[in-house]
Amino acid sequence: MAKRVYGYKDVEMLTASKTITNSFTDNLNELSKIRSNWTPNYIMGLAVSIDSAADKYLGADSKKELRDATVKMSDIMTKALRDLSFLKIQIDVDFDGEAKEINRQLGYKVYLKRARNRDQQAFIQLLYAFKKGMTDELKERIVDRGTDPQIIESIISYADKAKEFNVEQEGLKGTTKEISEEAIIAFNEIYKEIMGICKIASAYYQYEELKRDQFIFAKVIKNMK
Repeated sequence: MAKRVYGYKDVEMLTASKTITNSFTDNLNELSKIRSNWTPNYIMGLAVSIDSAADKYLGADSKKELRDATVKMSDIMTKALRDLSFLKIQIDVDFDGEAKEINRQLGYKVYLKRARNRDQQAFIQLLYAFKKGMTDELKERIVDRGTDPQIIESIISYADKAKEFNVEQEGLKGTTKEISEEAIIAFNEIYKEIMGICKIASAYYQYEELKRDQFIFAKVIKNMK
C-alpha cells in the first residue's frame, strides 16, 4: 500500500497546491525565465491534474456506496434470520423426534449460531443450505403441519438477494482499496511536483518576502486555515 509523502489532509494538500499554481501563473513572466520547462502549457497541465485528482478522488464517495451495500445486507440478515428462527421453532414443535435431522438438512445445525452472531459468510451458507435442503417433499410436509408456505418462499428468495449484496460489497471493497491506492500515488506525484516548484521559486524570491511566502508550502497551508 502506497503511503502519503505529506502530512496534511488530502483536501488541504490539493487546495494548497492549486493556490501555489495560481501564484505561479501570476508570476509566470519572471519564473519562466529561470527554467526552460516552466511554460504556460506546463502550469496549465499541472492545474488540470490537480483539478482532475480532486474531482476523481475527493468528489466520488465509493465508501458511501460500500456503506449502502452493507446496510442492504444487514437489512436482509435481520429479516431472514427472523424468518429462519420462527420457522425453526415451528419445525421443532411439529416434528419432535425428526426435528434434529430436518434442522441438519436445512443448515441450522452447522450455520445458525454463527449467522445469529452476524457472521455474513455463515449467514449466506445457511441460506444456501436451506435452499438446497428444502425439497418439495419436505416443504409439503412442513406446510401440512400448519406452517405458512410464504415464510419458506421468503427465506429461499433471501438466498439470491444475500448473494447479490455480498458480491456487491466485495466488489466495492476491492474498488475502494484500488482507488485509495491509485489516489495516494496521484496525490504524491502532485505534491512532489509542487514541492519542486516551491523549493526553486522560494529560493529565487528569497529577498522578496511576499512573493517567497507564496511558495512556502507550510505557510500557504497556514494562511488557508
